[in-house]
Amino acid sequence: MKPLKRRLLASALAAAVLAGSAACGSGEGTGTSADGGLTLWTHNAGNPEELAVVEQIVADWNAAHPEKKITVQAFPQAAYNEAVVAAATAKKLPCILDTDAPTVPNWAYAGYLVPLEIPADLLAKQLPSTVGTYQGKTYSVGYYEAALGLFARKSALNAAGVRIPTLEQPWTATEFDRALRAIKSSGKYPITFDLGTGDTTTEWWTYAYSPFLQSFGGDLIDRDTYKTSSGVLNGDKALAWARWLQGLVKQGYSPQRSSQDAFADFVNGKSAMVWSGIWNSGSLSKVEDGVVLPPPDFGNGPKIGGGSWQWAVSSSCADKATAMEYLRSSLTAKSIAAFAEKQNVIPATEEAAALAPGWQPGGEKRFFLEESRKLAMVRPPTPGYPYLTTTFAKATQDIIAGGDPKQILDRAANEIDRDLKSNNYYGF
Repeated sequence: MKPLKRRLLASALAAAVLAGSAACGSGEGTGTSADGGLTLWTHNAGNPEELAVVEQIVADWNAAHPEKKITVQAFPQAAYNEAVVAAATAKKLPCILDTDAPTVPNWAYAGYLVPLEIPADLLAKQLPSTVGTYQGKTYSVGYYEAALGLFARKSALNAAGVRIPTLEQPWTATEFDRALRAIKSSGKYPITFDLGTGDTTTEWWTYAYSPFLQSFGGDLIDRDTYKTSSGVLNGDKALAWARWLQGLVKQGYSPQRSSQDAFADFVNGKSAMVWSGIWNSGSLSKVEDGVVLPPPDFGNGPKIGGGSWQWAVSSSCADKATAMEYLRSSLTAKSIAAFAEKQNVIPATEEAAALAPGWQPGGEKRFFLEESRKLAMVRPPTPGYPYLTTTFAKATQDIIAGGDPKQILDRAANEIDRDLKSNNYYGF
């Protein structure tokens, strides 16, 4: 199975078109196949498990609607975003397509997508972060979610004399610092807390580290207006986050550059704790006393990133009614549970969790569902997100490398503000 992180974090976010001039709402495309049915595009060509579930949902639809058949076309993830942008430019988008959650506002703004017609009671069953919105309208819906967690060794925490945190009572910043100090002073582990910085993918840096910033009280952008980053990305709370993050390296708790497989290092006893995701939880059993914990609360509640792959309807689809009907009919507990059973992903509804082994209350996987429900914060739903994430990732890398936090954050906030202004604030 292809690691979820590689599927979750689209490497081609920067390929998303940032201008409404690429809109294709009234273009020539129809999104239909040669026989008059609908076309569906997915990024899952390299992920046979997920693709098989998608194909089964489509097969069930086709059996029940022979006059409105859907044809699946799967792309490798690395080429998927570029394929969608090219198809939009040529006005040849499919009717139904999947999209990584952070790109949804950008594609909606560019005119690729139309608001979904899904009853409110059906959407209400979904984990909030599995529903993609822009300007108050719903443009996408997903079958599953992912989540990060703090993987640790109970023996290391017990030896350090610190309590095991829970979702109901996570560590405070002071408690986490105390744990770091005690574990490092024991000398047992070369790495106290591995951040996973060996992954150079831009979106990993935003997905993994911006929740810490948000827990401190900062953010990538002012979510009241979506018109500025000044004061939230470079304010006092953001500066406190940057100094804390940089301090993990300076104090010897975390390496500036992790290995390519930080979780393997954790399994092999090189680190006491590692910041990683649900995609690695299947390997936790290799650690005799391994446990997954929520992140610390740095003052504004613990946070994790939210938003994985979701489904949308294109603006150029000639039969939007059927496309909407397909999406509505696919959101069954059985279909959603199938994704969770085939992969390490969080089922998007409680009804599906009841059908998927391990996801029921008290189940071995339940932590991630509860964590996602309580702590997930979607990345800023603005069409300017591709610029936000590349700028934030670069700033975070510079901070980790030892640069001056204030200068780095001031520069990043100014660059984002210039981009927002030059693009008329992306519709806000």
